[in-house]
Amino acid sequence: MASLMAHPQRLTKMKRKKKNFGPKTKVRGLNRCCCGHTPLTEMPKGEHTLCGHTKEVCISSVWPCPVFILFYFSQVFNAKTAEVISQHQVEIKQSFPKEGWVEEDPKEIMQSVHECIENTCEKLSQLKVDISRVKAVGVTNQRETTLVWDRATGEPLYNAIVWLDLRTQSTVERLIKKAPGENKNHLKHLTGLPISTYFSAVKLRWLLDNVDEVREAVRTGRALFGTVDSWIIWNLTGGRSGGVHATDVSNASRTMLFNIHSMEWDPELCRYFDIPMEILPDVRSSSEVYGWMKSGKLAGVPISGCLGDQSAALVGQMCFEEGQAKNTYGTGCFLLQNTGCKPVMSNHGLLTTVAYKLGRHMPCCYALEGSVAIAGAVVQWLKNNMGMVQTSSEIEKLAAEVGTSHGCYFVPAFSGLYAPYWEPSARGIICGLTQFTNKKHLAFAALEAVCFQTREILDAMNQDSGVPLTQLRVDGGMTANRLLMQLQADILCIPVVRPTMSETTALGAAVAAGAAEGVDVWSLSPGHLPLIKSETFQPQINPEESDFRFSRWKKAVQKAMNWETMETCSTSEDQLQ
Repeated sequence: MASLMAHPQRLTKMKRKKKNFGPKTKVRGLNRCCCGHTPLTEMPKGEHTLCGHTKEVCISSVWPCPVFILFYFSQVFNAKTAEVISQHQVEIKQSFPKEGWVEEDPKEIMQSVHECIENTCEKLSQLKVDISRVKAVGVTNQRETTLVWDRATGEPLYNAIVWLDLRTQSTVERLIKKAPGENKNHLKHLTGLPISTYFSAVKLRWLLDNVDEVREAVRTGRALFGTVDSWIIWNLTGGRSGGVHATDVSNASRTMLFNIHSMEWDPELCRYFDIPMEILPDVRSSSEVYGWMKSGKLAGVPISGCLGDQSAALVGQMCFEEGQAKNTYGTGCFLLQNTGCKPVMSNHGLLTTVAYKLGRHMPCCYALEGSVAIAGAVVQWLKNNMGMVQTSSEIEKLAAEVGTSHGCYFVPAFSGLYAPYWEPSARGIICGLTQFTNKKHLAFAALEAVCFQTREILDAMNQDSGVPLTQLRVDGGMTANRLLMQLQADILCIPVVRPTMSETTALGAAVAAGAAEGVDVWSLSPGHLPLIKSETFQPQINPEESDFRFSRWKKAVQKAMNWETMETCSTSEDQLQ
């Protein structure tokens, strides 16, 4: 018996049509995922339930990806052992029409999803696995990336605006000025979030203000809004021929339109952003049957799991108990701590978010989250922009050759600073350069920067929760870098635990799909959870040295503040090309 969960990773590959918004992208399928896993050459013996995932689509997702290249993943898991049976990956480049703008092509996303699913099924056939054993599909995705499409034609009305995008900075300023005392946390008591370029409502407001096609579709009742999960589910369940327009609570909680206490779209929030509620998707739990696949090799298979990428990683790490936490290292860095059934409001710059709701009749679980915009993206920047290395894996080798930054500190605030500062005016800075500094020291400083940002979030989380973490579970593509993992343990002064299968986002989507009522191939009972093998990195420096290096980093962060002005940003965003 088999259960398939699919989840799309941040982006998917699609063929571009003539009127597409972004540049043409070369896509290829890979036999290895970015965590280094290869499909099994033969099916393990015995009875198995298969769970699949498609990144940004729900089969399961590997999260997050580097800034310039995004991947769509389709993976099939053994529901008893959490072992990957088959997988396929497609990559795509994001487009950057202007400075600070980041977009993805919605049609490419769907083409990538279909390609991943079909190729994964073909690989299952090659392994002599009957496709009928795939019992469910799960979707996981970038949470805040925003799309609007026409329900009548099925056509996207603009490119997807990616979570990192900064074009809405002047929109944010205008919205904050509406708030009493110009307080960016004015809506936090309802949403758990500050008013920021990060979240979907601001991106949607920009689309309504700047794109004629979106305004007209809203006026005529044809517009549908969604994050990437909604776009994928709508298309996979029939699209304009009866497609299901839905999202789950974890994705809805990242829009700033969702009340995390009532667990509904909030009329007050929609009025604040002037968003028509009729374009919003139906909000469901993270684990229930949304609809059924309408075409392809999985036609008739239920889509029964949906989780935002970071929530999926929390589930994939089996962080079901209050106080457990995980950190995902990808394009950005995202540390989530399970806070149980009551939302904990942060006083130290963190976000309060919905972690998951694993069933229609199950309680909602919340999390504290610290979000870092630039993590793996800094390695891509050193490779693609600066030409320091040919492949991302070379960064570890370069940094290991010197074992120190020699007093060099790198603050990669390419998109401003997220938690705990929420300062969009910050920009990247490298401090402490001397004539002795070389590219090896810069490589080490770049890896340290990821670790320092994580420590800032962990310190804030410890203060908010009142219970210091004693270990940190990690996942994501960057965790393959052993030097980074050791640096992280040293800088945090606690053990870092890395599962053998580092890309747990996909697994989380598969778990949600397999556990849904009516599918029931994956039990979430404590005694039935799969045992995930892991490796632990212990701190190897004393706390005094860690504190000294961290204090120097904090000094560099202050140098990066207030670099960009709102006026400069607004002059470049007002005209839509």
